[in-house]
Formats: sequence, C-alpha cells, structure tokens
Amino acid sequence: MARPARLGVLVPGGNPTVEPELYRMAPASITIHFARLRSPAGEPGATDGLENRTLGYLDVLPDAVRAVAEVKPDLIVLSHTAVSYLNGFANEGALIDRMAALAGTRAATAAGSVREALIHLGARRIAVAMPYPEAIGVASHAYWTAAGFDVVARHRLADVTNIYVETEERALTLGREADVPSADAILISGTGLPTVGIVERLERDLGKPVVTSQTATLWYALRALGIKDPVRGHGRLLASPA
Repeated sequence: MARPARLGVLVPGGNPTVEPELYRMAPASITIHFARLRSPAGEPGATDGLENRTLGYLDVLPDAVRAVAEVKPDLIVLSHTAVSYLNGFANEGALIDRMAALAGTRAATAAGSVREALIHLGARRIAVAMPYPEAIGVASHAYWTAAGFDVVARHRLADVTNIYVETEERALTLGREADVPSADAILISGTGLPTVGIVERLERDLGKPVVTSQTATLWYALRALGIKDPVRGHGRLLASPA
C-alpha cells in the first residue's frame, strides 16, 4: 500500500489549538507533522502588542521550515493567518516561494488556503470574525480586499486578552455576531481560536457556509495532494470532495 500523504505544518510556538484541531479532522489518507516557530518576546497569544510580535515569526521561519522538511512532507503550510495579513497580500506569493525553496516541496499559507476555499464556495461577499486587535483587523480587511473579496462586515471578539485561552462557545458567539444578510459566507479567522466543533452548528443557524483557518487549511491540503475523501462533521467545505 502507498504511504499516506504527508502535510507539514508550521505553528506558532505557544499555539495550543492547531494540532488537536487538524488531528481531529484529518482522514486516514494523510498524516500531519508539526514544527513550532520560536515565539518572539512577550506572552504567547496575548493581544497586547500582538501586531508587533507577529511579523517576528518571519525571521524565525527558516529553522522551522527546515525542521519539518526532514519528514519529507508533500506540502507545508504556514498556520498563522495574521502573519499573512500584516505581510500583505502583494507579498503572499513571495512568502510561499520562500517556504517552498527552504523546504524543497510545495508550500501554502492558512490565509491562501482560506482564499481558495472561499472561491471554491462561490463566496465573494464575506463577513470576517476575529479575535485580533484592531490593527490586525485593519490589515485583514486590506488583505481580503486586495485578494478580490468584498468585506461586508468585520467583527472582533470582545474582551480578548489572550487568544490561546478562548473557547469554542466564545467562537460560536463571535460567528453569530459577525453575520450580516449580505454576506455569502462567514470567515472565522485565527488559528489560535478553537472552531472546528462549531462550524456545522453555525452553518445550520446562519444558513450559509462558515470557513475557519483550520478547516480551510485541511481542505486546501487535501485538494493539493489529490485526496478526495470527504470529511464529515466540520462544515460543507470539507464535506464536499475537493
């Protein structure tokens, strides 16, 4: 039998969410392997000064890419949407090329995966829900606008001091509050926010697709690797063959 496809994931050092969520959703046709990006100075996940710390992950990218490349992944993904937002949509291609050159394999980002997922779903008008400080929210608006989407609403989760201590129930409230009638889809952005257990519930409540950083990352990886297994229980994006 052929070995399962291998996905390498670069995750911020303090992020406790990405690994369990991707493992929870992944079919047996893929294995997932992680490398941690050394965290810049400051409390991991703290929203105070987050925008200044986030771009520091680009400086430590090479070590993490080379570490995960040792397992010979078929694709690597940078699982940090805020890095893409602050780095800018115009620089996304160069970032992906840099990772691919360092790893010697194909590369993608969480934000780029979200973009492909929204296009696949036919969503052009999006409501963006996030736990970020306003500076990153503004950067996300610019990113999605440059990527060709109409951001019809942007909603921040209230009273967030550290993204890594948030819960699915809070993410559920965030998704509901972000929705507006003109939105084709809801994007819950942020790989540190636990979301995979609430996607189907939100879709039933709102009557429209809900995309999260984690569901889009896995969907894009399966699509890129030619895996057509539907993944049930985590929203319509993953339930439909790639």
